[in-house]
Order: sequence, then C-alpha cells, then structure tokens
Amino acid sequence: MTKPFYVTTPIYYVNDVPHIGHAYTSVLADVLARWHRLLGDEVFFLTGTDEHGQKVQEAAAKAGRTPQEHVDLTSQRFREMGKLLGLTNDRFIRTTDPDHTAYVQKVMQELWDKGEIYKSAYKGLYNVRDERFYSESDIREGRGPGPDEVVEEVEEVNYFFRMSSYQERLVAHIHANPAWIVPEYRKNEVLGFLRQPLGDLCISRPKTRLSWGIELPFDRDFVTYVWFDALLNYFTGVLPSKRADGTSWWPASVHLIGKDILTTHSVYWPSMLMGAGIELPKQILAHGWWMADGQKMSKSLGNVVDPFEVARKYESVGGVEAFRFFLMREMVVGQDSSFSDAGMIKVVNGDLANDIGNIVSRIRKQVATQFEGKIPALPSSLGELSKGLRDKAISVVAEVENLMRLFRVSFAMEESMSLARAINSYLESTAPWKLAKDPSRQDELAEVLAVSSEALRILLVLVSPVIPGKSAEALALMGETAVPGKLAWGLLPAGREFMDGPVLFPRLEVKKPEAKPAVEAVAKPEPVKDPFEAVDFRIAKIVSAEDHPSAEKLLVLQLDVGELGPRQVCAGIKAHFPAATLPGRKVLLVANLKKAKLRGVESMGMILAADNADGSVHLLEPQGEPGAFATAEGMDHKPGVNLGIEAVDPVKLVVRGGKLHYGQLPVSAGNLPVNCSAQDEASVH
Repeated sequence: MTKPFYVTTPIYYVNDVPHIGHAYTSVLADVLARWHRLLGDEVFFLTGTDEHGQKVQEAAAKAGRTPQEHVDLTSQRFREMGKLLGLTNDRFIRTTDPDHTAYVQKVMQELWDKGEIYKSAYKGLYNVRDERFYSESDIREGRGPGPDEVVEEVEEVNYFFRMSSYQERLVAHIHANPAWIVPEYRKNEVLGFLRQPLGDLCISRPKTRLSWGIELPFDRDFVTYVWFDALLNYFTGVLPSKRADGTSWWPASVHLIGKDILTTHSVYWPSMLMGAGIELPKQILAHGWWMADGQKMSKSLGNVVDPFEVARKYESVGGVEAFRFFLMREMVVGQDSSFSDAGMIKVVNGDLANDIGNIVSRIRKQVATQFEGKIPALPSSLGELSKGLRDKAISVVAEVENLMRLFRVSFAMEESMSLARAINSYLESTAPWKLAKDPSRQDELAEVLAVSSEALRILLVLVSPVIPGKSAEALALMGETAVPGKLAWGLLPAGREFMDGPVLFPRLEVKKPEAKPAVEAVAKPEPVKDPFEAVDFRIAKIVSAEDHPSAEKLLVLQLDVGELGPRQVCAGIKAHFPAATLPGRKVLLVANLKKAKLRGVESMGMILAADNADGSVHLLEPQGEPGAFATAEGMDHKPGVNLGIEAVDPVKLVVRGGKLHYGQLPVSAGNLPVNCSAQDEASVH
C-alpha cells in the first residue's frame, strides 16, 4: 500500500554561503526521499531559502542592490548546491514567493482576529546577526551567548504572539508523543527549556527600522518578524500540491534541522501552528554539527568545508557521489562528526573502491571470461555457501529497512557494507577463477556467479539512495535499475548480459610526503620536559547525555568546551551515572586525544574520573568556566596534538584532600582547585 512521505530541510538563510552543514541536511533529506520512493511510497521533498530580515536589507544596501535583487542572486547559490548534490526536491521554496507571502498574511490576519496577537511596547537587548531579542541572563559583557553576537538595547512598539498560552499544550504533546523529537536527548533539551516560563513572541518589526519583510495585513507600518514568516514555509510549500488521491501532503512526515535551531523549530514553530489551527509535523529530527579535523568550523579559522570545493577535489574518484557517501556513512544521525581529507580517502579507497567497485569488477570479469558476458541462471537448489550469502542479503534488506525507518542512516549503510564484505568473502571462499579450470565443476561456477551477481544487484539497489549515479551506472551494466520491488531476492533474469564499463570507483593514490633535506633535521622541537605538559586538560560542561546506540556500557556526551567549541565524547560511565543526571555538570576533559570511533560513534577526547577502593566512581568537579586549562603548580603548558592514549597513561593523577593532584602538585583549572569527592589516594583515569 502506497504511503505518503513528506520530508523537509530547514530553509537556508540567503546571507550564508553553502557549507557542509547545509550539504549534509540536504543529502540526508534526499536519501530519505529516495529510499521511500524505492519502497514505493508517494514522496514530497521540500527545501528552499529564507530571504527576509535585517541582515538581508543591510547586505543589499552595502552591495548597492535592492533587497529583491540581492536575494535573487544569493538564493541561486543554494539552487546550485542542490544541483551539485543531485537533490530530487519537488519544490525549492523561497519566502519571497507570492503564494507564501499571501498565506503568511492570511495566518497573521486570522491570529489577529482571534486575539492571539496584541500590540505592546518593548525594551530589550537585540542581536542583529540572529535577528532576535535576548534576556539579561543571556548576555555577557555586551554580547550574546554565541561568538561575535553583539547586542544593543532597543526600545520600540511591536506586535506579539501569545506563545505563552501554548506552553502546557506543547509539553503535553511531547509527553504524549515520545518520538516526536529525535534523538531523545534533544527532546529532553526542549522539555528542559519548557520548564521555564515561556514568554510571548515578538512577531513584527517597525518599518522605520526594517522594511524588507512581509507587511502585516492589519498594520502597514510593520513587517513580519523573519522567524514567524520563515517557519510557515513548511506548510505553505505544499499548499499548491496534492497527493495522487487529492489529499493534502501536510503534516510533514519528518522535519530535519540542525541542533542549533532546535528551540525555534520545536517550540516557536509548533506554538504558531497550534495558534493557527494547523496540525503539527509528525516528527522533528535534530542532527549534530560537522567539525573540521576535530575543530568547530568557523570563518575566522578558515576551516569551513565548501561542498563545491570537495566535489572538485575528488572529481576523479567519484566527486559528489563520494562526498554524499562520506556524509551519510560518517555521521551518526543526531551526533557530531568531523570532516577530514583522511576520512574521505578512507571511504573512497575502502568502502567504494575496495568493496563496491572491486565486487563489480571481479564478478563482471568472471562472467565475461567464463560465460561470454551472460549471467548464469540461479539454480533452484543452492549449496551451503550460496545459501549463506542469499540469507545474508535477505536479512540485510530487512535490517536496512528497519534502520532507515528509525533514521539511523549511518548504521543502515554499515549494514549494507556488511553485505559487500560478505560478497567478497563468498568469492574468496568459492574461488570462481579456480572452478573455471575444472571442467567437472562448471555447474558450481555458474551457481557462484549467479548468486554473487544477484547479491551485487541487491547491494547496488540498497546504496542507490546514497550514490544514485554510480549505483545506476553499475546496475545499467547488468540491465537493471533501482525501482520499487527490486529489493527482493531472485529477480535477476538468466542470460542477462553483464556489460563492460569503466572502473566504478578508482582508488585515490595518496602521495607520500617528500623527505626533507638533511640540513633541516637539526632543527628539532624542544622536547617536552614532563608528560603532564603534553596533555591538554580542559574544563567541559555536559550539555546532554544519551545511551550509546550499540554499546551497553557507554554514554554519548555532548560537551561545551568554551573556545574549543562543542565536543562529542563516548564515556564508559553508564553503570555509575544515569544519563539524565549528567547535563549541566562540569567535568575535566583530555581534549587533545586523536579522535576515535567507539562502536561506530565518533569520540573526541575522554573525561576523567576517580576510582574508590569499594568500586564506586567519582567524576572530577572543576569550578571554572568551560574551556579553561588545567595546570599543575610549576608546570609549563605545552600540549601536543592528536595524542595517543599511550601519551596520557604516564600522567598519574590522584585525589588528595578532596582535590586533584599530579604527584605532590595540586592541579587547578581556571585558577581554581579541581575538586573530587573520592577518597584520598584514589587514582584518576
């Protein structure tokens, strides 16, 4: 039975330049859309751009253009990104589209008529970059909570939406629908936010300050606040379209966002929808952030990843398809992940060239050599090894379907790649090149090539939502396509030609660094005097904690490390600290360990804890601000980069008198002692 599947990305602000974060969300939405089409579902995929607001008005004026001219140019960058990434969106909505503008005004008028909007004077601290007001508690030294968020005091009359009246209803909805916000710890963040009184939402800007926006239908001296305007696009985007049976596409099946816009999309937006009498989306999925080589991306650091540049750089080995594969393979949905050239090379040479590409080449060569390019028929009775591969393919399809339903795309890809490895193992075990030399075993040879060809066909269909072009290219060599119904076993007709073609994924040759002249060898760095000095100990604040998806003893922690930005760490403390008790706690982090994957989840450092003789575990309790260094009295601070655990092992830390010590030296962080409630001489690890 055909089911509707409506997926949306957040609409991207036109003053941004497309980067890896935009690319990831867009590709994730596209993969989900393609997967549901593969299942035979009826799909609508929406993306687009957010085009109003003060930043746009100021940027246009600076460039000597009208705001409309400016957004016409800047919006095009995101259309071009969509073409580059091969997106299959059904609509690219712009908040300057006439139908969107008209509906926003309709909703505003209805809310005004119902008394859900009122006019009031307001005085507050305003941030132009985010185009929002902050409370006093958000401000530090004249700046907002994020980097470079300068605020100014603004006093003016505006219109307000009675958002506060929907707080209890929203909380009730979240409790009644436990999977409405995923991952679960993001839901808990929202519930934590909603434990505080929810104020009313300022939804207008006076034209004396901002003219570039949708005019309020009941007061022509004001325009609609950009967030109120933008958040309605997910509904207006499908208003002109209907499903095949004539029904509406709304509500959205899943709405994808980055975790940085969680509050606006899971508190402001649903409150607005409730006020307008519009059904809420079925699910909101908040994904993590992309880092660059373990660091938070920022323009000032010059490490923002440009998807256009990545596609050009890796054009010879799959380009965009390799990039899509990397994005979906590397990030566990909901967690943070890191982009690096080393990671791309590993994916290209490992999964794509060595596994998928190699299988295509091996089977095609054997079919061409032994059966004149014609794929043999699947026999009615299979040998044990062939049964094993058939059963593996069938079970992988079932597991991938389950994982995709849960949006666990990276795990679904790992499951698909397990089929690739099984095919390669099957070929190694059966050795068709040896069977070909024995005339008495030609039936076995035909079985091996028929079974491996069918398993390959299923593998290519499974990965087609992620690498649609390369998958289609390989399937075409077998006369096949990735269409609904093609995931069942036994569909490859006998005698189908397996045509010749270019290498699907060439290996990426990595140039070894040239040896430096011997004269440079004398310039050695000054050796570190003490192992403690090489370790970068930092205060970190736990933002959220959740169970590791595939390791019983691990928790996945999201940390705020001040100037180092957010970090994700897997910690083996689940048996001692329930996840719900950890958010808000400060811990001591080893911040310069090389990143590692623990059961498929990236970990960027480790937190420290002390062991009592009775087996109890105590986290260290630093008192300073996140990001502050921890130093031992009299020690220089000379941290290394990407240390192995062997560099940390010699640093013997103990608790003495409720304080952390390195040998006999007290350890402080942010000029304050590092406390711990463990007993004296408890070792810290």
